[in-house]
Amino acid sequence: MKFDITAVRSQFPALKRAAVYFDNPGGTQIARKSLDRIEQCLLDTNANHGGAFETSQKMDAMVETTRAAVADWFNAASPNEIIFGANMTTLTYHMSRTLGRLFHPDDVIVVTHLDHDANISPWLQIAEDRGCRIRWVDVHTEDGTLDMEDMQRAIAEKPRLVAFGYASNSMGTINAVEKITGWAHDVGALVYVDAVQYAPHGLIDVRRSDCDFLVASAYKFFGPHAGILYGRMNLLESLQAYKVRPAPDAPPMKFETGTGNFEAIAGILGALEYFEWLGEQFGQEYEEELSVLYSGRSLKLKQGMKAVQSYEHGLSHAVLDVLEETPGVSVYGITDRDRLQERVPTVTFTLKNWHPDRIAEELGKRNIYVWSGNYYALAISQRLGVEEKGGMVRVGPVHYNTLEEIEHFGNALREIAAQRR
Repeated sequence: MKFDITAVRSQFPALKRAAVYFDNPGGTQIARKSLDRIEQCLLDTNANHGGAFETSQKMDAMVETTRAAVADWFNAASPNEIIFGANMTTLTYHMSRTLGRLFHPDDVIVVTHLDHDANISPWLQIAEDRGCRIRWVDVHTEDGTLDMEDMQRAIAEKPRLVAFGYASNSMGTINAVEKITGWAHDVGALVYVDAVQYAPHGLIDVRRSDCDFLVASAYKFFGPHAGILYGRMNLLESLQAYKVRPAPDAPPMKFETGTGNFEAIAGILGALEYFEWLGEQFGQEYEEELSVLYSGRSLKLKQGMKAVQSYEHGLSHAVLDVLEETPGVSVYGITDRDRLQERVPTVTFTLKNWHPDRIAEELGKRNIYVWSGNYYALAISQRLGVEEKGGMVRVGPVHYNTLEEIEHFGNALREIAAQRR
């Protein structure tokens, strides 16, 4: 079935608002199925876990159902490899402290200039605590891609850990996760992947990529404010978690500090049920291709993400067209239309003689929502030389956005660009 954008948009109550949501890289709108799960949780199963009574037992069952659904989405080997937390940043700080027990003075930790600071600062700080050395991997500023030769040189230094993103929340670049992970494992390094920006746009398979850890945040993939961490089981079992004494000693709960945000966990389940719906409605053409690797719920989830990828390819093309047709605009990242499979539809730009904040404000007055600044991707903003100028403007459509909205954005941007300063 053809991707029906009207049917898709009907699944998002917020889209009734007279606004163009291009702020999605900072947080997407929530799917109705996620909202329904949150409401059901709070009305029918509102209790703490581990009780000998009905509502607590239902709550525990819901959490484990969600864990199994995330495992299917990531193609993890076990639901017990899935850890829930507040958000990607909090989970990464928690895991960096845990992994820090393994680090020794002069150990090397690899980070990149392309990443969100949530996959940089935790490693900078644990390196300072443990006396480790940080090795930065450079980027090609002309297209916003990692310098893979520099990555190889960094990995040749035999680091203890390599941290990088699946996709850049600033440049939209999709990184070669399997290749980098293979290089890292060849020298015995652990791999920590930030998939927050990639999760709403593409297929994630932790067994195929062979990463050791992968993190995402549900509010970036049409769910509530909650985080998810995947960890390879043998590592989760062997690591000494920072936890209270009565907490379980086995994963995943030894890493889930305190009382969980159960309604948010229920919302994660709803978001994944929405992806299943996408797969059932619009992903049938990918079933034969994907059924070689996946089955059951995992297959439906992957079909949904393939449908999203296909539709968003057109959005990427349209956004780049609009920006390149606007006088005074400089676009950052991959712009070659033959390489759109190497990026998600998150695009950053500047407009000559305009501060990025002013552009965002002017677009906001026209009910077009975008971000400006560095969006916590400080390192790439500095590397591009735009940080001191206010960063860049970021426009980030997702699969519920339309080509008409992109056209409207383009008209508004040209109107702004034509204003006398």
